[in-house]
Amino acid sequence: MKVFYTIGLLIVSNVFMTFAWYGHLKFKEYDWFANMSLLKIILLSWMVALFEYMAMVPANKIGFVGNGGPFTLWQLKVIQEVITLIVFSFFTILVFKNESFRTNHLIGFAFLVLAVYFIFKK
Repeated sequence: MKVFYTIGLLIVSNVFMTFAWYGHLKFKEYDWFANMSLLKIILLSWMVALFEYMAMVPANKIGFVGNGGPFTLWQLKVIQEVITLIVFSFFTILVFKNESFRTNHLIGFAFLVLAVYFIFKK
């Protein structure tokens, strides 16, 4: 069950992280956001990122083998990176219509899947 909690929390964390890091690039199209100073954008992103941390920290705590979880630190990091790319890809395709998913992106992701394989190989 800790596997599902860990991965679920990592997904939630990465959704918030993606919005905190990249959402402001799309929001500039809205009047209420267009004239915001960089400092205000940073503070808004930090507020969103708070929820990222509220999911990421428990995910790592629950998932880490040193706390009775199923994953080593290396495995947690690689899982998080793959989840980040999947969430980012969906976000980019759905929100930024002018960005395209190309073959070189797919090849890069395939190498990351290979990284997961090798990190989990005993």
